[in-house]
Amino acid sequence: MAQGLDTLAVVIEGPERLALNRLSLQSPASDDVLVDVEWSGISTGTERLLWSGRMPNFPGMGYPLVPGYESVGRVRAVGSKVSSHRVGDRVFVPGARCFGEVRGLFGGAASQLVVPAQRVLGIDESLAERGVLLALAATAYHALAASGARPPDLIVGHGVLGRLLARLTLAMGGDAPTVWERDARRRDDSAGYLVVAPEDDTRRDYRSIYDVSGDAHILDAAIARLAMGGEVVLAGFYVEPLSFVFAPAFMREARIRIAAEWKDSDLHAVLEHVQSGRLSLDGLITHRHDADAAGTAYRQAFGDADCLKMILDWRYTA
Repeated sequence: MAQGLDTLAVVIEGPERLALNRLSLQSPASDDVLVDVEWSGISTGTERLLWSGRMPNFPGMGYPLVPGYESVGRVRAVGSKVSSHRVGDRVFVPGARCFGEVRGLFGGAASQLVVPAQRVLGIDESLAERGVLLALAATAYHALAASGARPPDLIVGHGVLGRLLARLTLAMGGDAPTVWERDARRRDDSAGYLVVAPEDDTRRDYRSIYDVSGDAHILDAAIARLAMGGEVVLAGFYVEPLSFVFAPAFMREARIRIAAEWKDSDLHAVLEHVQSGRLSLDGLITHRHDADAAGTAYRQAFGDADCLKMILDWRYTA
């Protein structure tokens, strides 16, 4: 593959300081692929924390950095040892670390990426921009597929992750869950399950409550709605310390489980659900901007409640 490559990338230079910069790419190795990115998603969870400066100090954290772990593109070139992908294949890329001294956390928001071939997942042409949703779908699947996991009776939060969690619950044969959503604009219940404001729900016998809101104060409200021996699954990302009042949890013999980051097996599983038609990714991408307008896109993604999912279109960016 060619050497001396560069890319146009979103760079978070510091809290609330974002730029579109041209960066040098590391030289591709024999087991790498070079991908021309078509679309990348903006995460209102982890990327909002990176942008705002509230992200905990994870390994690799620091500024400047290239965010993004939801990219779809086409393979432009393959290394001499790569047999799993061909030039022209459409692929999903869950981030990259190919920018030299600029950190890649998670490194997918760029016009070109150098990625180990084993990290790249081939997807059907028909998925197109919806392929950026595979990482969130894998996050939901990971929470549902844990050993001994009970499907949710109640989901807290009706953003994209909450909707994918509800859709996957149905796709995997579970009963329709109830979903709590405080914002009336997000109470669309046309997908086969009930979406209500928490104060309008009187039920107090939920066996399994999945929180995807990221609200660090959710535990007391959730525990109060549990049946005896019920479980609260923390499937969001929480910056502030979590705590709960012990007595109500004691009386219910409550359990608390944390759903960690998705694995490659989860990604392959949700892709199979999508390809079989059991899981739909339709209607979740609501806003789009050309990558040249990345600053506007990020501000809208984090500040507009009508924006479920924002994507950047890199196809026409020089």
